[in-house]
Amino acid sequence: MTYAPYRIVGADRPGRVLVLCDHATNTVPPDLGTLGLSDADMARHIAWDPGAAGTALALCAALGAPVVLSNFSRLVIDPNRGEDDPTQLMRIYDGSVIPSNRHAGPEEKARRQAVYWRPYDDAVAALAARHSDTALVSIHSFTPQLRGRPPRPWHVGILHGRDSRLSDPLLRLLQTEADLCVGRNAPYPGHLPGDTMDRHGLRHGRHNTLIELRSDLIATEAAQAVWGQRLAPLLEEALEKADL
Repeated sequence: MTYAPYRIVGADRPGRVLVLCDHATNTVPPDLGTLGLSDADMARHIAWDPGAAGTALALCAALGAPVVLSNFSRLVIDPNRGEDDPTQLMRIYDGSVIPSNRHAGPEEKARRQAVYWRPYDDAVAALAARHSDTALVSIHSFTPQLRGRPPRPWHVGILHGRDSRLSDPLLRLLQTEADLCVGRNAPYPGHLPGDTMDRHGLRHGRHNTLIELRSDLIATEAAQAVWGQRLAPLLEEALEKADL
């Protein structure tokens, strides 16, 4: 099978939401070998967002919406970073040195942008442009604890930049769920200049929200299906409250 840097599921679905999964996989394209990392390191969160792809697929199925998923590890080139972001090509991440990236210069970074990053970015742009009222919903996962840091208490984080029209009602709905600890712009800040939501959401005035799920909660296919089905009606209600 020919390698492709992204995949789309449900491209013709008429849903008013476009689901994105920037860090869907830990795949390394054939021309880059293993990046010099062990299988154990490639299984860690440094290489992808475990459970995010399955959750995104379950969510888009429940919403009747399309989804775009990356097909390369964030360690190859990070699809959620802008082209001029110095962290787009990581040389060390959460204590692990990435051997193949240590001495990668501007030419190699530009090559990876052209071959992997840009086709994924273009696919997102093309699907988002199909409908003027498309809302973007990006699914990520976060590790329960980074090395040497305290455990993270949140089950779910809702991230947003200056436009919180969709994030605000979704956050309020999640906060009514008695079993959840929900954070706003946690465990990460909600706005990173040039990131996916900036490029395809904020700059176009589109409703958008980024959902971070703790990875141990979506570690199995069954759990991913449960979370996709749980989030779908909450998102639909949030969209109504956001007048979309």
